[in-house]
Amino acid sequence: MADKKLKITLVKSTIGAVPKNRAIVRSMGLRKIGRSVVLPDNEATRGQIRQVGYLLKVEEV
Repeated sequence: MADKKLKITLVKSTIGAVPKNRAIVRSMGLRKIGRSVVLPDNEATRGQIRQVGYLLKVEEV
């Protein structure tokens, strides 16, 4: 599981989001809609995705 990666894309604005969720998105490295980051597929990343999944699109790389 450690060698797998996830491509995470911000598809919805964080303007109306809870401040905690906005901070999670920023900590993932996402700043603008349509931008993507590649992060390791681990429990910490999965937990972040679970919190703010309604703002993201997730693909396995």
